[in-house]
Amino acid sequence: MSNDIISHTLKEGDTCETFCFDENKVNALKHRVKEVQGVELLFKALSDATRLKITYALTLEEELCVCDVANIIGSTTATASHHLRFLRNMGLAKYRKEGKLVFYSLKDDHVRQLVSTALLHVRERD
Repeated sequence: MSNDIISHTLKEGDTCETFCFDENKVNALKHRVKEVQGVELLFKALSDATRLKITYALTLEEELCVCDVANIIGSTTATASHHLRFLRNMGLAKYRKEGKLVFYSLKDDHVRQLVSTALLHVRERD
């Protein structure tokens, strides 16, 4: 799959030919869709390829030190730390210090499930 942005063009039949809507459905759903407020931040965190790789690595291994992550993604420890800090600040990862080492892990199983589900979706689509 390409990393290019996929553009969509409207084709005949892709849109309603007349404007009308189900007022009851629309009113009920307007309130419900507000529930997703803030979720875009989770997807923003995972939309970066490097952070997604780090998150995926943390789904495969319970805990990784910053040096391990840097080697996995092929970066400096400073870059790895930057991405790990971002994931921690977004509530996706947590850390613990052991002497001079800092170890990161996923904050909860929801993150693991989200990445696993996304991976399954992509594999099934291909």
